Amino acid sequence: MTSSNEEHDSQDTVQKTNAVQGSEDAVIGGHDFSHDVVLVAGLGISGRSVESILSDHGVRTISVDERNGDADRNSFDDLPWEDITLVVTSPGFPPATAFLQEAASRAIPVWSEVEFAWRTRVSSTKTGAPAPWIGITGTNGKTTTTEMTSAILNAAGLKVPAVGNIGEPVSRSVLDPTNDGLTVELSSFALHFTQSLALDVAIWTNVAADHLDWHGGFAKYAADKSKVFTHASRAIIYNADDDTVARYAATAPVAPGCLKVGFTLGEPEVGQIGVVDGWMVDRSELSVHLPDVDGGLLVSLKSLSNLSEPNGAVYPHLLADCMAATAAALAMKVPLADIRATLSSFTLDAHRIQLVESYVPTDNSAAAPIRFIDDSKATNAHAAAASLSSFADDSVVWIAGGLAKGARFEDLIASQRHVMKAAVLIGVDQDPFLQAFSASAPDLPVTRISPSDSKADVMRDAIDAAMKYATPGTVVLMAPATASMDQFTSYVDRGNQFADQAHAWVSQHA
Repeated sequence: MTSSNEEHDSQDTVQKTNAVQGSEDAVIGGHDFSHDVVLVAGLGISGRSVESILSDHGVRTISVDERNGDADRNSFDDLPWEDITLVVTSPGFPPATAFLQEAASRAIPVWSEVEFAWRTRVSSTKTGAPAPWIGITGTNGKTTTTEMTSAILNAAGLKVPAVGNIGEPVSRSVLDPTNDGLTVELSSFALHFTQSLALDVAIWTNVAADHLDWHGGFAKYAADKSKVFTHASRAIIYNADDDTVARYAATAPVAPGCLKVGFTLGEPEVGQIGVVDGWMVDRSELSVHLPDVDGGLLVSLKSLSNLSEPNGAVYPHLLADCMAATAAALAMKVPLADIRATLSSFTLDAHRIQLVESYVPTDNSAAAPIRFIDDSKATNAHAAAASLSSFADDSVVWIAGGLAKGARFEDLIASQRHVMKAAVLIGVDQDPFLQAFSASAPDLPVTRISPSDSKADVMRDAIDAAMKYATPGTVVLMAPATASMDQFTSYVDRGNQFADQAHAWVSQHA
């Protein structure tokens, strides 16, 4: 892949047919599209944004979406490849897709929306230079880390929205000259077709097997994730407890002077942020400029009550997110007071390890409550493992299952068996779970909910089954480890159904 405009420029010399000629309007940010014909593949949120921006600047586009009648074409057959000089593609199309292979065979550049945004960013009205980007990727935790980082920077008086996979499309955000920066959630799909990105601060939260069919295997998936570090200028922030992430960080081709800072749930080594005696502690160079850091102490874990269990223990995966966001904020020279204040008041979005209901029997009011926890956002095995690991041994009735998409769960169940009292299976793909329970936890009680149940009945029956196993102090945890579209419209719908049925059960037994 190229990190400059050379490949694109070479195409300009031979493929100018039907393109807008020499229009000043066609210069967007730092890139000149005046001789381009751009194929916009897919009119989802990112594709619509790109197509609209190009059209507004008089650039000729050809939009293709097989399911959107507003597109110029509804098929990738018979495209005018002799005219097309650039492809901007949606994350929905894997690299092996026929039209992308055709573009590659013709040496036509293929960009993600992120690549398009990076090349078209405008200068800030405050600094006269493009606003810095803090980019966050990872199999899990990237959304929370992105939101935390944005919240901290905005608390410091900066205008730094969270964009990318969340919020406004990044291609639209880069055109706002009043932004002081952007926190950008970066998927592996976007990074695959991104060549020239050079972040100010890059964060990689973790990596586990996911989207392997799209990328063509774990090695290619991890390699695409690792592109977040390439040419970073201020700092790369990496999960030191993840061997794959740490290995890529050690050899990352960063800019001269860029710090490499690991975060760990254990005691930090030199160059890391970690935990000592209930405090987040900095043993990197990030906080040396701060006058109020005493012995490297950054944030008291006691202050993170919104991210903690009732006993005060911070959920481990959320603590990791806090450390990554803190490190990024320090790299951007944010005062420690703003970091502490923001993290102490930060609340998670719905469906992320969210307490939605609790129940104490009326005949035993002194008993520990049974808690219903909605972690419907845990849509893969890695996320479900992080959720399960947050709870005590033999305390969880796990509601799992959905659309497995070829995933296996033996390792997940083997590693988290110690926290489970029982499991309740929902969804259409129950066989992979049953096989995993047979192999990794043959003694665990398991109840299956019929895949033919209606949406409301699925969760009603799942809650009823779970409560047959529950005792005082039990956590009824929905962390399904799968996608939701088999029986629900989204993970949000699945979470809402869980909460509704939990409320109904408690109301009936009050």
